[in-house]
Amino acid sequence: MTDPTTPLSRRAMLTAALVGGSAGAAALAGAPAAGASPGSGGKPFTLTVLGTTDLHNNVFNWDYFKNTPYADTAGNKIGIAQAATLIKAMRAERGAASTLTIDAGDTIQGTPLAYYFAKISPVSATVKHPMALAMNAVGYDAVGLGNHEFNYGIPLLRTWESQLDFPLLGANVHDAVTGRRAFSPYVLKRVKPDNGWVTVGLVGFVTPGCALWDRDNVQGKLDFNGIVEEAKVVIPQLKAAGADVVIVTSHSGATPGSSYGDALPFPENASTQLAEEVPDIDAILVGHAHLEIPERFVANKATGRQVLLTEPLKWGMRVSVMDLELVKEKGRWTVTSAHSHLLDAKTVDADPAVVRAVQAGHEATVKYVNEVIGTCTAPLSTATACWEDSAAIDAINYVQASTIKAELANGPAAALPVLSIAAAFSRAVDVKAGPLTIRDVAGLYIFDNTLLSIKVTGAQVKDYLEWSAQYFKPVSSTTARAADVTNAVTAAAPGGTPDYNYDVVYGLDAPLNYEIDLAKPVGERITGLSYGGQALRMDQEFALAINNYRQSGGGNFPAVKTAPVLSNSQQEIRQRIIDYVVANGTLDVALFSQDNWRLTVNGAALTVTP
Repeated sequence: MTDPTTPLSRRAMLTAALVGGSAGAAALAGAPAAGASPGSGGKPFTLTVLGTTDLHNNVFNWDYFKNTPYADTAGNKIGIAQAATLIKAMRAERGAASTLTIDAGDTIQGTPLAYYFAKISPVSATVKHPMALAMNAVGYDAVGLGNHEFNYGIPLLRTWESQLDFPLLGANVHDAVTGRRAFSPYVLKRVKPDNGWVTVGLVGFVTPGCALWDRDNVQGKLDFNGIVEEAKVVIPQLKAAGADVVIVTSHSGATPGSSYGDALPFPENASTQLAEEVPDIDAILVGHAHLEIPERFVANKATGRQVLLTEPLKWGMRVSVMDLELVKEKGRWTVTSAHSHLLDAKTVDADPAVVRAVQAGHEATVKYVNEVIGTCTAPLSTATACWEDSAAIDAINYVQASTIKAELANGPAAALPVLSIAAAFSRAVDVKAGPLTIRDVAGLYIFDNTLLSIKVTGAQVKDYLEWSAQYFKPVSSTTARAADVTNAVTAAAPGGTPDYNYDVVYGLDAPLNYEIDLAKPVGERITGLSYGGQALRMDQEFALAINNYRQSGGGNFPAVKTAPVLSNSQQEIRQRIIDYVVANGTLDVALFSQDNWRLTVNGAALTVTP
């Protein structure tokens, strides 16, 4: 491993890690940030703020689903252990006394390591959360809340919070009963240059979508105000408390829009609006969108000042470096310029202190996920599941529908035929035929969504399918590349509709068959819709197995938010699939595989090539 204690090694390490242009390279070499002006207040001071986001409980460069080191086509490395090496080297390069480290949320969910310490060996007064151990070893100054922090419930979140050596920030989260802020809104940090103290205010905001996506965990307990609305209150409070500099962690994307449409009065992605509409913010560490933004400037409408935005991708792949040049004028420090760049985690080795802190938990998780629980009769792959029927998605739908059928068997909804929805969360699922492990199932269903059922009509099923079909781009030829077919841009998804928002609808008691004609306009694409071999009746009623994310508004699918709820066990779908395999011993593809939908162009089959 590169020796992080040698100044020359640190300099070489950081130069190799740089993602971005010459301004960042100049700063690494010790020069003032580009555009810096000493002003009239004497010697300028450079404050460096380091940032990570969307770690999603990735500590090691490890793929628990494949049981190998993480690898992608770009050669990225993941995990806070990788990011920690960059953070510690940068502190040594710039000076620890003038460097702060923050994170913009989505920290304690996302890997089997997270699941293990939430459900198998839950964190407690004696069991430490791996992300508390890791982040304490790094020495963060503050971390903001992300929406996935609420996935395992408030008690686990509070336990993790209690184990941190630094504050957890969430200014726009309020107690639903008292109205008071439920988390620390901000923290003041004192940094000492040669000519006096600088007070830095760190404030955190989280997307209001939490109120929808984790409704069962937060309803009646926590309220989520709009980010801009809350910032207009808290930023003046922060300045009144003495902050010379204001740095925001905003778990809310920089591209405006909401996956939930108008289901909430506040937008999901508001970081750009925050910079535009709320004065006195100097820089924003953006999270939530999993994008790479080395440096972006947004002008505040009231003051005309440029606000710095940066986002370091996800999973510890990048570290944002924000350099703010300050001068002291009339007794107060003022930011005269700011720049940022990204460092790349694949250029370094893991930090030994973080590795030591979490090694035991990692090993326990690896052992757990490699337990064999049954067999699979045929391979399950999602490589083409976004454009053709897939046995892998059928497996999810079959278990969901079978579970709901059993739950409703002795109640008033027992006679309802059962449908189910599922999506390809990843195109990389590759379950082999033969022994089936927990990690195979975890790879098939990577999110911690829970299962419930709602009552829908045939007309609502058709509307649901039409909405889902927005995922596809218009096509006029009967042969097209996948990139020219999937991930269409819509008003709700200006960056392209994600794969997880294309749902397949599956019939348990009888096949639900349909075609999606991509030569037709959005809203008129579903053709040949039938149930049990007959044209689907619009008034027919069904029980629909659905996940909590979708039912609570994720993707803004029609009707589901207001449909009557028939059952809600609040059990993870992943665990339901594990339970099914354990109980039956086999995941029999011949039992559940259906060929019930296809893409067409003017009625002719569409052939999609990679």
